[in-house]
Amino acid sequence: MGADPSPLRVLDLTDELAFQGARLLVGLGADVVRIEPGADLDPAARTHWHAGKRWVPVRGEAGLDALARGADIVLESGPVARLRGVRGDGTSRWPHAVHVVVTPFGLTGPRRDWVGDDLVLASAGGMTWLGGRPDGQPKPPPREQAVQTAGAHAAIGALLGVVSGTPQLVDVSVQEAVAATLETAALAWIHAGRFPVRNGGVYEHVAHRIFKAADGYVAGGYSGSDRMWTDLLAWMTERGEAGDLVDACWSDAAFRWKGRPHVDELVQRFAARWPAAELADTARERALPWAEVVPPERLTTNPQLRDRGFLVTVTGDGLPEGGVEDVGFPWAALPRPVALDALKKVPQAGSPWRAAKPRGLPESPKSRPLQGVRVLDLTWVLAGPYVTKQLGEYGADIVKVESEHRQDPTRFAPSMHLRPGTDPDDSGYFLNFNRNKRSVALNLRTAEGQRLLRELVPHCDVVVENFSPGVLARWGMDYASLRELNPDVVLVSMAGVGQTGPWRKAVTFADTLAAMSGLSSETGDPGGPPQGLTFGLGDMVAANAAVLATLDLLAQHRGGHVDLSQLEAMAATMGPAALEPVLGEDLPDPRTATHPNRSPRSVPHGVYPAAGDDRWVAVSVTDDAQWRALAKLAGLPGREEDLAARRTREVGIDSALAQWTRGHDAHALAALLQAEGIGAAVVATGQDLVDADEHLAARGFYPVLDHPLAGPVRHEGIVARLAATPGALTAPAPLLGQHTREVLHELLGLGEDRLDALAAEGVTR
Repeated sequence: MGADPSPLRVLDLTDELAFQGARLLVGLGADVVRIEPGADLDPAARTHWHAGKRWVPVRGEAGLDALARGADIVLESGPVARLRGVRGDGTSRWPHAVHVVVTPFGLTGPRRDWVGDDLVLASAGGMTWLGGRPDGQPKPPPREQAVQTAGAHAAIGALLGVVSGTPQLVDVSVQEAVAATLETAALAWIHAGRFPVRNGGVYEHVAHRIFKAADGYVAGGYSGSDRMWTDLLAWMTERGEAGDLVDACWSDAAFRWKGRPHVDELVQRFAARWPAAELADTARERALPWAEVVPPERLTTNPQLRDRGFLVTVTGDGLPEGGVEDVGFPWAALPRPVALDALKKVPQAGSPWRAAKPRGLPESPKSRPLQGVRVLDLTWVLAGPYVTKQLGEYGADIVKVESEHRQDPTRFAPSMHLRPGTDPDDSGYFLNFNRNKRSVALNLRTAEGQRLLRELVPHCDVVVENFSPGVLARWGMDYASLRELNPDVVLVSMAGVGQTGPWRKAVTFADTLAAMSGLSSETGDPGGPPQGLTFGLGDMVAANAAVLATLDLLAQHRGGHVDLSQLEAMAATMGPAALEPVLGEDLPDPRTATHPNRSPRSVPHGVYPAAGDDRWVAVSVTDDAQWRALAKLAGLPGREEDLAARRTREVGIDSALAQWTRGHDAHALAALLQAEGIGAAVVATGQDLVDADEHLAARGFYPVLDHPLAGPVRHEGIVARLAATPGALTAPAPLLGQHTREVLHELLGLGEDRLDALAAEGVTR
């Protein structure tokens, strides 16, 4: 298959709800043109979000239509009332293109007209509830992760439309993008009738957290394989810090889990005697999952990122001579840019587009975008399965290779089953992230198992794996070997820090990647220590990046090796953090803020108590009209004040507003404020999302699949909703090895006698 060399033309009509989507398309080589210069952003934000794009002034609606006619993709975002490309009947104004629309709550449903920024939408989608300390207010992850997640899904939806061969409207709800990125927050309610609560950053089902070091902080723990514990214990013993953990009882994982507070106390004592960087370096040498918690301004000096060419240099007017270094894009082995021009105006006499004509969509219309694509899924835990989950939703045939000999913790570990008494075949965690897949049991510790795995490759278009670097090569399945078996294969590798570089052998968990990326450093309360996250956001951020890179290769009809670094994926969501020390104009540092959830662009902007126990509502006033409406509704003084005036008395406004909100039901209050055009939402728990959100229910976001053991089970829904070639949940997660005989017969032609022999030999277990 030959690749189409012409770049996709993208008309960028985004606001902050989908800036990340347009930026990711720049990273894939798309020709992105805006109609606005981004003058309302500070220099660091404008440089980060719009580097690599150009802008052209457009006169009137006819001018906009003329520009749109030259685009393959139109990417638009904002409240429904301000959209320019969606007609009153819900169809696209530009039906020739893949038209992706990102709105706060989606184009349909009872809350389609609600408004909101990152705080409001992180709250409506369940992310805010998971952050913060139990004795304080909830707070979302730093750096607007809610809208960045939605932007990633917008880019995915755009390329799904291209691959489908069908121009169409794609509906992305920020709330749903967030609700699909919570790990167990809603799943625990579905499967066990409970939901996790904020706890200052301690993982509920994995023994990892942030510990204080001698001169800073480190992230790490002792979950995973038995070696994670035994090697940490040996290290602590060498240093005379193991205490009673050397007693035989602590070697039992279940006993250790019950005694986690005591174990953590001794691990904290051990960590406190080390400089943070030295502990992280030593742990990396010992292949243990620990990392220093670093501020984002240190990303540009990270030796792993520099060695892999992750950073991008931005040059242009108003920037220092020689340009500035920014975080780059989360994939290698695709031709990602290493230098970009700052956003500049297209010359009046020039064409807004670089190519002579749009690429156009392939003439291969399908009922679902990835119909006819087969994926060999060698992944486990969360990041990899989240990739293949999405590919399966849009029609790909997912052949998941697994085994009782290499036990996926989400299937086998009791701490990840969500509901006590379940077994590996009905683990709630596994069910959600492995629907729409076929399970083939192969013992890859055997030569025959490895041989059968290699024989599957010619029958697959994509191979996805998240082994440590070097594992596939030992099986004769590195990219060069796979190309000999299948010249057009796409290999997606998802190591923690990538396949190359000085840290390539690092063992990573979600918390260590967040620490390396700079994210964890901004999670503390004002003046307090970093808290980390309580869910695997980094896994799903990396998965979205991997899906996008895979779709890019499929859209170009060519194979390739996607060397996806989960660290780079996380670093790429740090926004303009690396640029702010150089270009920021006295921007407030979130680590030294005086109050959680404050914003430089909105007052008031925060999470406020509502009636009931630990109930909260997020409120964000983004303009003076909203402030006047809120002040009138809540009886607040200063109704005619502008943002600057409100900023001078923000503490008083917050106090008075909190006094008013605490007398109202959170759901009723959010509806009341939204009726006045004020961004507001309940700080939703998993129970709120699944049982009490009429909007998600109306949009069918938690569909039911009937599992042979678990029975009817609700699952998290699909985010990018394609009008002409929609995704679907077609089958529950498989039992272990459920499709072994079916797949090996269908693809390899093995007969019953051979299949019986493989089972007797333990190869298909």
